[in-house]
Amino acid sequence: MSSTSASASAAAAADAPERRRRSERIAAQGVTLRGGRSRLAPLVTSVLPPLIGLALLVLAWQILASRNSAFPTPQATWDEALRLFADPFYRKGPNDQGIGWNILASLKRVGIGFGMAAAVGIPLGFLAGRFKFVAGMCDPIVSLLKPVSPLAWLPIGLLVFKAADPAAIWSIFICSIWPMIINTAEGVRRVPQDYLNVARVLKLSEWKVLTRILLPAVLPHVLTGVRLAIGTAWLVIVAAEMLTGGVGIGFWVWDEWNNLNVPHILIAIGVIGVVGLALELLLVTLAKSFAYEEVEA
Repeated sequence: MSSTSASASAAAAADAPERRRRSERIAAQGVTLRGGRSRLAPLVTSVLPPLIGLALLVLAWQILASRNSAFPTPQATWDEALRLFADPFYRKGPNDQGIGWNILASLKRVGIGFGMAAAVGIPLGFLAGRFKFVAGMCDPIVSLLKPVSPLAWLPIGLLVFKAADPAAIWSIFICSIWPMIINTAEGVRRVPQDYLNVARVLKLSEWKVLTRILLPAVLPHVLTGVRLAIGTAWLVIVAAEMLTGGVGIGFWVWDEWNNLNVPHILIAIGVIGVVGLALELLLVTLAKSFAYEEVEA
């Protein structure tokens, strides 16, 4: 190699670190270079698709409303929603209450039924996953009753409890318990056998095996079952309230249909979706906080 070529190569190598630092400074300002990526790209890819999807939904809604005079436009529905939520907690009688009270009544029923299902389903799932005898007892019952529609249990609740409110809570309980049992039992079965072997060598009691080994390892599976159950419970309460009446978002939808108030029905659909999404995001965040990953050495 000639001395000229060697000098050029040495100069290029010395200049390379400075070029990299200059490229990093430019990229930090949001400018994309060849082979680089703007800092705004992740934001665009995460925000733009949902906005486009919502825009297409509103466009389809507007086209439908323009072809059917009985269907309210997005603007008319939005104006009615502003008026409705200006005073969501008014009371003018037992059958004339603000939408806020109806949402709270539904959430209360969901909370009671869901809490009862968790108190029964999670411990039962631990037992089914830990002991084959208990699993042999539970598996045929779960397989037989899980496919049954939750609303099919509503008449049983009305027959037993003689009241609409406990019957709705019973429907939530019976639909929420299956995901908790299944996911908890599956999580216990997935615990590595080495963990249990160590517990056997150390002669740990069953209580310590549960609290020190099984519970930390199974918690992500438990929260997955809880997340699936809460979504199903929120779906069921709306349908159950349509049939049982009283105060609740489901009954409110049915009452507005009887009054042919279509904007209120569309608003209720939006509210049901937002509340369900909020519950889902809350439990997803909780599940992520308890998730763990194996760290490679």
